[in-house]
Amino acid sequence: MKKIAVLLVVAILGGIISLSGYKLFFSDAIVVERTTSESFKTAPVNYTPAIHKMNSISSSVDLTTAAENTVNSVVHVKNISIISQVNPIDIFFGNGGREKQYEQVGTGSGVIISQDGYIVTNYHVIAGATQIEVTLNNRQKHAAQLVGDDKENDIALLKIDADDELAYIPFANSNTLQIGEWVLAVGNPYNLTSTVTAGIVSAKGRDLEGNRNIDSFIQTDAAVNPGNSGGALVNTRGELVGINTAISSKTGSFVGYSFAVPSNIAKKIIDDLLEFGAVQEAILGIRIDQRNEQIDGVKIASVNDDGGAKKSGLKSDDIIKKVNNVKISKFSELRGQLTAKRPGDFVNITIERKGEFLTKRVELGKKNLFVSETLNVHLKDLTEKELKNYNLSGGAKIISNRNKNLHYYGVKEGYIITKVNKKVVLNAKQTVELIDASNLRGAPIYLELINLDGEKERYAFR
Repeated sequence: MKKIAVLLVVAILGGIISLSGYKLFFSDAIVVERTTSESFKTAPVNYTPAIHKMNSISSSVDLTTAAENTVNSVVHVKNISIISQVNPIDIFFGNGGREKQYEQVGTGSGVIISQDGYIVTNYHVIAGATQIEVTLNNRQKHAAQLVGDDKENDIALLKIDADDELAYIPFANSNTLQIGEWVLAVGNPYNLTSTVTAGIVSAKGRDLEGNRNIDSFIQTDAAVNPGNSGGALVNTRGELVGINTAISSKTGSFVGYSFAVPSNIAKKIIDDLLEFGAVQEAILGIRIDQRNEQIDGVKIASVNDDGGAKKSGLKSDDIIKKVNNVKISKFSELRGQLTAKRPGDFVNITIERKGEFLTKRVELGKKNLFVSETLNVHLKDLTEKELKNYNLSGGAKIISNRNKNLHYYGVKEGYIITKVNKKVVLNAKQTVELIDASNLRGAPIYLELINLDGEKERYAFR
């Protein structure tokens, strides 16, 4: 017991001496706060965490100048349309089921592209509008005129008359846009004025499942929501690289990716609308082999007799690798390059043929063959000779007919459609648009045709 008592006394004295020494040399008080958490194991790594990389990159990219230069050039677009409906209650109570007119309002965004008031937006933003109103960032409102539109590429051109010169966004070459490059989306989501979000280019030449028209989107992770449609996608210099058009979402709100029509395509469409009043579609004159998706490039299945491809020496089984200096890996990228060109333009097509790389200079032709999925017919523009022979200003010639009703009534290849729903048609594209629009509304389709003997025939379909 004595030994234990001695050890205890020694321990106490040692503690007192230690504490006295600490007080003598360290006069400041130290407070320790401790939090408890679940234990976890750590391991050494030889890389920098991605979040650190993103923080360092974002801090080195100045987006303020681009935002400042673009917010005043993005407008709010209001689409006012008048629709007629029959109130089912009136029918039920025997009030005659008279039609009543209602005002329907839709909203979106637009981009000022010139000082004198030209504005580009999406076709679906202004579709069916009886009145279009544009609100500038300074809250000034202007009535807008529809100059022209292109449903296939979802682009429309508006014009407003303002007293002062307007701030506008210049076009950039979207071909030079690189994956990983920072971009800003500027628009009016949920009716919020000039909202700016940032992200990077996630992919180019993106084709969306179920979208048969636009096959060359720019994909970004900049937040885009309802109301952003028709707004600007700009680079860090504040130049227009795309028109925000769609999002990938199951909820209708942004969940990670947004899509924009490249500026090169939008600019070409606008130029066509201003110069010709309609889009001039350029083609190579080939049919694509889409059976083998593992090919890096686009394989030619066949070459048309009347296209520029055949004259330039392109052949079936050639694999298209480049258009001018732009690499082509899939059909959507090829389509995107051609959509930005006009008939009569020359392009350098680099192909791979039996392991050898060749470059051919091809003059692009004009697309004049269109398909109506409603009637399952292929239509072609009339030649100058055909217009003269039948004394017509326009029309669409049936090249292929797989419609049972048309076959039943004796309508054959070579018949010329001159009117759809009593409206004179000028070309094959317009004919297809009118036919398919009637089908979407559930309305009957009235056709006026010229048969092989030059006689008029009329038919109605449901």
